[in-house]
Amino acid sequence: MPTLQVVIGSTRPGRVGPAVAAWVQDEARGQGSFDVELIDLADVALPLLDEPNPPRMGQYIHDHTKAWSAVVARANAFVFVNPEYNHGYNAALKNAIDFLYHEWVGKPVAFVSYGGTAGGTRAVQALKQVTLAVKMMPLFEGVVIPSVRDLIDDAGALTPTPFMSASITAMLDELARVLRPT
Repeated sequence: MPTLQVVIGSTRPGRVGPAVAAWVQDEARGQGSFDVELIDLADVALPLLDEPNPPRMGQYIHDHTKAWSAVVARANAFVFVNPEYNHGYNAALKNAIDFLYHEWVGKPVAFVSYGGTAGGTRAVQALKQVTLAVKMMPLFEGVVIPSVRDLIDDAGALTPTPFMSASITAMLDELARVLRPT
């Protein structure tokens, strides 16, 4: 089965990204088409891009970059679980993308965004441009979670709405279709 990495894009203390990503991970496992890995950028702990060579050269000198390269290279597809900060994407996710190039090329990516009333939609629109620049294949299907904190219970778990459940099913089915050999 192809490997799907669910990437928690936020590294902020008090973040809700892990709760959202746990739900995505459970849904992806239940869908049955993927080996699912959860990748938390807080654990990856990349510094601000510090490689002297452009990522397209693939000449990484730092161990953290080589480790990140190995993680991304083993994936066949991604779901970026990303917040919206000030009408845009967050720096940690952008930095993680910018560290690499060839490891992203040709791989599909879907987005599960969250935030206030817009649910992260503006961040996703901007991130799609970034993923296209590294030749990823952003999907149309995705999940938008407005007012996300209202959906997190006292135990820290996300309670999805019916719309979210329908959206994640469509997104995962499209990822599986795109990854199916022809």
